[in-house]
Parts: sequence; C-alpha cells; structure tokens
Amino acid sequence: MSTRILILYTELAGYTMACIKALANEDVTIHLVRYPVNKEAPFEFSFSSHVHVYDRQEYSRAALIQLAETIQPHIILVSGWVDKDYVAVAKKWKNRIPTIVAMDNKWEGTLKQRMAVFAAPYLVLNAFNKCWVPGTIQKEFALRLGFKDENIKTGFYTGDTEYFSAIYNESRERTVPHRLVFSGRYYDFKGVRELWEAFASWKKEQPNDWKLICMGTGDIEGLVHPDIEHLGFVQPDRLRPILLDGGVFILPSKIEPWAVVVQEYAAAGYPLMLSKNVGAREAFLIDNENGFSFEANSVDAIKDAFVKLSRLNAEQLSAMRKVSHELGIVNTPKQWVATLLSFMQ
Repeated sequence: MSTRILILYTELAGYTMACIKALANEDVTIHLVRYPVNKEAPFEFSFSSHVHVYDRQEYSRAALIQLAETIQPHIILVSGWVDKDYVAVAKKWKNRIPTIVAMDNKWEGTLKQRMAVFAAPYLVLNAFNKCWVPGTIQKEFALRLGFKDENIKTGFYTGDTEYFSAIYNESRERTVPHRLVFSGRYYDFKGVRELWEAFASWKKEQPNDWKLICMGTGDIEGLVHPDIEHLGFVQPDRLRPILLDGGVFILPSKIEPWAVVVQEYAAAGYPLMLSKNVGAREAFLIDNENGFSFEANSVDAIKDAFVKLSRLNAEQLSAMRKVSHELGIVNTPKQWVATLLSFMQ
C-alpha cells in the first residue's frame, strides 16, 4: 500500500510544483489542499494522476477534518500556522502520525516573535510534532518555539534545479552580458523603487552599457527608463529564452525570509546581488566569490554594488557564474522528497 500524504498548503509556486512532481514519482498518493492562485503570481499548474487536488475555499474546518479522516494519511504537511483550520486538522492527528509545520520565518527577536514563543505550546506545539525550515536562521526560531533539535529539518525550500541547471549547461560558455535581472513582485518590501532609482542614478553619473530586465507585477508602476525593460509576470515555461540570454540576478528586498528565486538563478549560473535581508543569501551567496551583498533599503548601497559589479571583467564574471551554479544545485527536489519521507522514520 502506498504512503498517503496530506499537504495543506496556502500559495503554490513553480518550485512547489517541482517538489510535488518529484514526490509523485515515489510510491505515494498525494492529497493537496491549496489556496487560489495569487493574482500577482498567476502560475498555471497541471497535476499528475497521483495528486488529488482540493480547493481550500470549498472546505470548512469540519469538512477538512472529515477529509483527513477519509484519507487516513501517514504524514500531514502544513505550510505555516496562519490557517487555523489547517492547524485544527493537524491537532487531530498529532499523536498518531508525523504532523509537520513548514515555516520560513527567521528569528529576529521582535515583540511579535517573543509573544509567539510564549504562546507556542497552545498554538503550535499542540498540533505539530515536527518542523521543516529552509535554513539555519529559521531553525533558530523553531528551536525557540520549543521544537527539539531532532524534530527539525532544513531544506524545505528548493528550486527546480533540473530546469535551471539545463539553462546553465546551455549558456555557460557564453560571456556574461551586462544585463541585470530582477524577478519578483512590484511591492515596496521588494525594494523595487530603490532598485530603479539606484540604477537610473548610476547610469546618469557613470554612463555604461548595462541594462535592467524586470519580471513581475504588483501595486507599484515600473519606472520608465530607456535601459529598464518591464516584462510583467512570466510563466515558468516561458522563462527559458529569457534566462538563456544570461546576466546578473539582483534582489534588493527589504523583507525576504528566504526567496527560492535566488537558488533558481544561482543554479542557472547567474552571479548574485542580494540585499542583506534576503534569507537565501546564507546558502547561495559568498561575497566577492559569486556576487555581492548590500544593505537593504538604501539607494546608495545598491549604487555602490553596481560600481563593484562594473569593475569586474568577463573572466571574473564567468568565474562567479560557475560558483553560483555549484551552490545552486546543493538542494534538489529529490532531496526534498527524501527529507519529507524521512520524517516517518
């Protein structure tokens, strides 16, 4: 009999689907409850016959609990604890099977987080016996919440490394073009205003041939500039020709617990420019080896990073590309599957 896995998820993304597809290749049956697709990231998904999909808005708490009883899962995986109905399902099963909460919050010691630590026995630990986080900065928060070290695993987020590695393999012999690439939502917390202002100011003060390509949508209108191109939201299956053109990936976020997109561009062989608030920096950026980090929320800091970048020659950019790729393929969807199933041991 195959392993039955119940996944209670909020917002699916392309990288989530890469993991679910890898999971579907195992001897498992997947039951996936998911929220509607976000209008700012309108991914188009297709699922294999091994995945049974349920729309969250069609299920009350009682209906979700009944669904779980019908499925009789061997593992329950929940994305966070913001959906109290999801938490209620996990609570019913905590003493019978692994009930895993996935979280990407990094410990910052805020009042809200300290209150969460105080309330954790009643809000989190009474429903979940396992915790899955992206990296070490999130693991610290999990430990403070009260999860034991042996019940916490890292590597929850992973990109579609096979897809992005293929892009690297096809383009790695080419010269890295003077092309900056941003992919993310057009919201203030992503630092897009500072990015555009810094780029425009840098170009004015130090004329050069660098271009900035931006992919995303949101509530901020893109800056009109002759060297900035706005492509809107791009479906994953239409990314390939854009990424094959190469460049340097930049993410200037003010708030960013992780950002799987960093791993994706690293695996594709892009040097990285990341704000120090990007959580994935810990795993995929080595300063001066495959890119640069800079202070968040600072136009001047981004400009300084641009100046550093402009001093690199073609050989240095190519060396950074190779380091990025090697770092970007460390965690894969297959490893994600192995980690998930290891919670049963």
